[in-house]
Amino acid sequence: MASEFQRAKVQAMFEAFDADGNGYLEAGDFEALAARWELLPRVASGPELAARVRTVIMGWWQHLSAVNDTGLIDRIGMDELMTMVDRLPTMRQAVTATADVIFDAVDENADGSISRSEHRRLIDTWHGRSIPTGDVFERLDQDGDGLLSRPEFALLWTQFWISDDPAEPGNLMCGPVTGVPTD
Repeated sequence: MASEFQRAKVQAMFEAFDADGNGYLEAGDFEALAARWELLPRVASGPELAARVRTVIMGWWQHLSAVNDTGLIDRIGMDELMTMVDRLPTMRQAVTATADVIFDAVDENADGSISRSEHRRLIDTWHGRSIPTGDVFERLDQDGDGLLSRPEFALLWTQFWISDDPAEPGNLMCGPVTGVPTD
C-alpha cells in the first residue's frame, strides 16, 4: 500500500495528467500529454521518436485502464492510479523503458546527457506549465557534473515512480514534491 508521501508525489502527477481538470484520467488526457511531448524539438522533428513517445504514453493509459475497478468506463481516479503505483515495483522493465524514451525526447541536442535546461523542459512538459523548481536539478545531479547521464536518469526516474523514501533524489525528477525541500 502506497504511503502518504507516495500519494503526495503521485497526486501532483495526477493533476498534471488531468488535462481537462475533471478529477479523472481519461484517454483524452493521455492524448493531450502525448501532444505536449510531441512539441519538444527533438520529438517534433523525428517521426520515429514521436511514435515511441506516443506508444509509451498511451501504453501507460492501457496499464491504468487494466486496474480500473470503479465501474466508470474509461475513467481513472486517484485510487486506481495508486493501485498502479503499488504494482510498479513488479514492472521495473516498463518503468525503465519509459525512462529511455523520455530521455531521448528531452535530450534535445542528442549528446547523450540531460542538461539543467533540458530537465527543466521535462518538468514543464509533464506539468503543462512552468513551475518553480528551486534546487531540484542540483539534488538530482549527484556527481555534480551539471548533466544527467542515461543511467543516472533511469535510476532517478525509477526512484520517482517506485520509491517510498523521501530522501532519494529521484523523487524530485518531475519537480518539487510536498514534503521534500527544494531550497
